[in-house]
Amino acid sequence: MSDVSLFDFTRRSLAALAVATASVVCASIPALAQSETLTGSAAFGDWHTDRPGLVRLIRPGDLPKPGATASSANVSHVTPRPPAAIPKVPAGFKVELLAEGLNGPREMRTAPNGDIFAAETRVGRIRVLRLSDDGSKPAKNEVYAGGLNRPFGIAFFPSDHPRWVYVANTDSVVRFRYESGDLKATGKPETVVAELPSAGAHSTRDIVFTKDGKRMLVSVGSASNDAEGSRGSPSDDSKRALGASSGYEARRADVLSFNPDGTDPKIFATGIRNCVGLAIHPATGDAYCSTNERDGFGDNLVPDYITRIREGAFYGWPWFYIGNHEDPHHAGERPDLKDKVTVPDVLIQAHSASLGLTFYDGNAFPAEYHGDGFAAEHGSWNRATRTGYKVIRIRMKGGVPTGEYEDFMTGFVASDSDVWGRPVSVTVAHDGALLVSEDGNGTIWRITH
Repeated sequence: MSDVSLFDFTRRSLAALAVATASVVCASIPALAQSETLTGSAAFGDWHTDRPGLVRLIRPGDLPKPGATASSANVSHVTPRPPAAIPKVPAGFKVELLAEGLNGPREMRTAPNGDIFAAETRVGRIRVLRLSDDGSKPAKNEVYAGGLNRPFGIAFFPSDHPRWVYVANTDSVVRFRYESGDLKATGKPETVVAELPSAGAHSTRDIVFTKDGKRMLVSVGSASNDAEGSRGSPSDDSKRALGASSGYEARRADVLSFNPDGTDPKIFATGIRNCVGLAIHPATGDAYCSTNERDGFGDNLVPDYITRIREGAFYGWPWFYIGNHEDPHHAGERPDLKDKVTVPDVLIQAHSASLGLTFYDGNAFPAEYHGDGFAAEHGSWNRATRTGYKVIRIRMKGGVPTGEYEDFMTGFVASDSDVWGRPVSVTVAHDGALLVSEDGNGTIWRITH
């Protein structure tokens, strides 16, 4: 699912939208029982049935054949948020507006001292919010650094007592000297990785450090939807990385690995069309990707996904998807890879546009949430009836995904054509609240229990 409609801000009647959003003014609704998990074809839902507590489980065997439905162009129209409209969250939780008037806030990270760093990608800057003592509003709101090239990923290094703030631009990785509490960069950025592939589509680059702090992972999405025009010959990197792409897709649809100073570049994992969100599980140390899959195969293909990424693993793109399902556009090109595709852990409704990802490590939510994932679903354009536009909970058991995901925050869709919010990122504040950014109306929301 491509993030192609980010800046489509067609304005509609505020009065009409207020009527359409009458159903979203409630802060919380009852959650569904575990027994109501949707499976099989019933799991392929849309915004009409989304609600907090609804659980979906999509399995590889549930997938339809390519072209089972037409491929639709159904771009959302982002409209102003009515003053009374707030998202829906499960019973027992409360959602409130934390900040507004931001310029397309995208990826967020919580600094060790509790400050919230947010990338305003479109205008090339990083903003920092210092929250009030009760965490309910920004006490300070400053531009930390500007003049960046479509920044997205943010990371602090070392993680416990950081001396650097790393920023992943679309074409490079830079870092700023950092002292705890800095609200503005104290000097010019130092280039760590001078060149990342940047031509073509999928401009977001996320960045995380492994739990031991020895490696820096950087996600680089594909330059195209489905490697159009590319043939299946192995790349120069294939001797070092299974399924590595070649030609104009070289070192793309990958997660790359570096030392923290940018040396020792490697390909960590391949065949991941667009890993927008990277995260490290706080207990297991596993690296995860929140991934946008390809468009054009119909309403229910190809599922987006969230998965552990293993070093040396190949996840299919562009020759295969979700295991050994062969992409018809690349039939017969790489039979050598058919039985070497790693199946993702959690399949998400196709075209949801899964973006930012975090794991809950706070103490303010009920105990069963601890260690679970939260992911922001930016919303579809390539589906007849839209899906996404919500935050989902990734259920875990023993530090491993169960394959299920649960609607956690919904209510951003106003009608079949209009939406007022497009979730991008999730982060856990120091007080245990979950913060959600959305770039449709430039707001950040705070969820407490």
